[in-house]
Formats: sequence, structure tokens, C-alpha cells
Amino acid sequence: MLFVCKNYVLALLLLHAFSLPGSAVAAGLARGHRRDVLPGPKGCDVFSGSWVRDDGLTTAAAAYTGFRCPVIDPQFNCQLYGRPDADYLRYRWKPASCELPRFDGLDFLTRMKGKTVMFVGDSLGRDQWESLICLLHAAAPQSPSQLVSTDPLYTYKFMEYELVLSFHRALYLVDIDVMQGKRVLMLDDIAENAQAWRGADVLSFNSGHWWTHTGTLQGWDYMGEGGQYSEDMDRMVAFQRGMTTWASWVDLNVDPTKTRVFFQSMSPTHYSSKEWPNPVSKNCYGETVPMTGLNSTAPPTGQEQVIKSVLQGMKSPVRLLDITALSAMRKDAHPSVYSGDYSSAQRANPAGSADCSHWCLPGLPDTWNQLFYTLLFYQ
Repeated sequence: MLFVCKNYVLALLLLHAFSLPGSAVAAGLARGHRRDVLPGPKGCDVFSGSWVRDDGLTTAAAAYTGFRCPVIDPQFNCQLYGRPDADYLRYRWKPASCELPRFDGLDFLTRMKGKTVMFVGDSLGRDQWESLICLLHAAAPQSPSQLVSTDPLYTYKFMEYELVLSFHRALYLVDIDVMQGKRVLMLDDIAENAQAWRGADVLSFNSGHWWTHTGTLQGWDYMGEGGQYSEDMDRMVAFQRGMTTWASWVDLNVDPTKTRVFFQSMSPTHYSSKEWPNPVSKNCYGETVPMTGLNSTAPPTGQEQVIKSVLQGMKSPVRLLDITALSAMRKDAHPSVYSGDYSSAQRANPAGSADCSHWCLPGLPDTWNQLFYTLLFYQ
């Protein structure tokens, strides 16, 4: 009789637990069966899909705000600098043939305990680096941390987890030497920059945009290769040679059993509203929704062709974080005039000053890191 009574009481307790929407039992089982935490099939192309509106605050960008993350640069912090709309935060990436695992910050911190993750490249790599810090900080807001900024190397450490997240600013990946007061872009030399990359457990590189800059934005005076110097050459030829130097270094110096290597594909810009229907301005200013449909099928740029051809020729396994097409749909996700780097006069002139190349944080780079998380742990 006592046994029956105990079973009856236990049944009542379980029934009561499942009747409470916030109960630990119900929540625990829900976590075990929700589709959004299941990895996609191993062969799933997570970069092919569409943007789906999600008002349930389950997007990667909903994890934090621009007011609560300790590392967001002014140029990325659209919320802090007055962006009035928030719809750009309410879209999640949906692969065409599988479910994308939700980014789990505590899971990342636990799996990567004692590791070093380094992003190397330009400000688009920095955009992703800051996003990852924000996502992890949101998951463990009370966890002690330390930021050390000594240009060109920036390091954020989660002390409790002994996890180091670094960003190494190397716009061209290859070295720039100074000779007789002139900056020389060394297409065949990467030794100086590469010193900072040794010992990392995960390396994520990007480059491409700065190779086409001219005038005041050009970061060098001469190009050097094999003891020969020139004032200029075909920029895609130069990029190909620089990328080949980088690839050779990875093949010779990175042990794939100890270090995983990624390369972020080209991040698109939205400076011409002729590229999409029903524009609201000359550029990305005022855009509040993504382009609809599946990925853009625009032809690849010269930089994209170079990156893919170099990666295909490598001996080392380098995974392409192929964010180009899915990001091309996000004309709404740039800072435009809501950048802390702009003066009031620049903000009043969106036609001439809008930043349509970087991305708001929180925002699109949080999805890049959701994809990065998927490649690291599920594929």
C-alpha cells in the first residue's frame, strides 16, 4: 500500500511539474528535443538558404545589446549611436536543407577551455571577433575577463575558462616593410606577421578589400617581390601572389591535428541601391529589411575567385566561412550613418557618408559566428 501511495504522489508531482511552463523538468526536456539545437546533416550546405523573420528573440543577434557588450567599436555600435529601428535584428539564417544549431555561448566556452582562437585580417575580421566576444560575454556576464589592446594585436581573455580570443590586424596578411621611408607591400614575405599566429588552436583569416584601395586609402607605396619593386600592378595578380604566400605558410607551418584554419569569404558592400528593388535611398541608408528569396546568385568578384582558387590548391584543410552570398542579402544590416566614427555633419549627409561596408553589432556578424560555431563543432 505504501508503494502504491508513493507512486501516486510521484505521478502527481510529475504532472504538476509538466503543467508549469517555466519548470526545470519541462525546460530540460524541451532543450533536448527542440529542432533549433539539432545539428544539420553532416553534408548540409549551411551557407545556402534564406533569411526568415523571427520575432521570438531567438536570433543570434538577440543575445546582447550595444549597451551591454564591453568591446564594441563605435563604428559598429549602431544602437548606441542612434539607429532608430530594430527589425534588422529579427532575422535568422535558415539553411535550405537543414536546421542550424543555435549558438550556445556556455557550450563554446566549455569546449574551448584553455584554447586560443585568433582572427587575422582587416576590420571585417574584427567585426566578427567583437561579435564572438559579445556572444560569449552574454552567456557568462559575471565571468572575469581581461582585454589587452596593443596594436596590431588585441586579446580578450575569459579568465575562468582560460579562453583567449585574439584579433591580429594584418590588412594584407603578407608583411609591409619600410625601406627608405617608403612602405613596401612584400608579396612574397609573411614571416613577421606570422610570428603572432603560432600556437593558436583556431585561426580565422580574411583579406581582400584593401587590395583594391587607391589614393589615401592605399596602405603601401610600392610592391616588392623577389627583390624587384614596382609602384603598382594588376591588383588581382598582386592579391593572388599574396594569398599564395599565405597558403604556403599555412601548408608548411600549421599542424592540422592541432590547429583548425578558416578563411572568411568576401564581405559584400551595399553602396549602390541600383543592386536591389524598391530602394529607399542611394545606398544602404534607411534600409530595414533583407532582400527576399534564396541566396544571391551574383557572379563572384575577382577577390572571391582568387580566394577559392588558392584554397583549392592547398594541402592543408582550410574551411571557407562562405558568408558572401548570405550577407549580400542584408542591405539593412550596415551602420550607414549610425556610426560613432561620424561627425554630426556626416550623419546629416547619408548620400555621401553612409558606412555600407561594415556591419552593426549586434547584427549580421552574430550569424557568421553561429555558422563558425556550426563548422567548429557540428561539421
